[in-house]
Amino acid sequence: MKKLVILVLLAFVGIAPQAMAQAKITFKTDVIDYGEIAKGSDGLRIFEFTNTGDAPLIISDVKSSCGCTVPEKPKGPVAAGASSVIKVKYDTKRVGPIRKTITVYSNADEPIKSLKIKGKILGEDKSVLEKS
Repeated sequence: MKKLVILVLLAFVGIAPQAMAQAKITFKTDVIDYGEIAKGSDGLRIFEFTNTGDAPLIISDVKSSCGCTVPEKPKGPVAAGASSVIKVKYDTKRVGPIRKTITVYSNADEPIKSLKIKGKILGEDKSVLEKS
């Protein structure tokens, strides 16, 4: 019986450090400012991040607060110490202010992370006035 208890204890001690491993997502910035851009401009922006944890990072989903913003997550796991990107494409045919939230769901120590995009899409009238 003693041998069994010792084996179970050793197995638990051997597994415990692995159970403590945790992914951690660290973004270069959590806000991207488009500034003032012309209607129809390129709306693609990139959020860069690194897995600063010690376990593989799995981004399970990335959602936008609006259909005008389309996020794209990495295809597979991001190894500990590795970097990757989340692409965000905003529909720049919509004139006016941009204030949108992108929500990232992952297995990181902070499982839900909010990213923001902001800026302003200038209409054709505004860009004509600026050239005068």
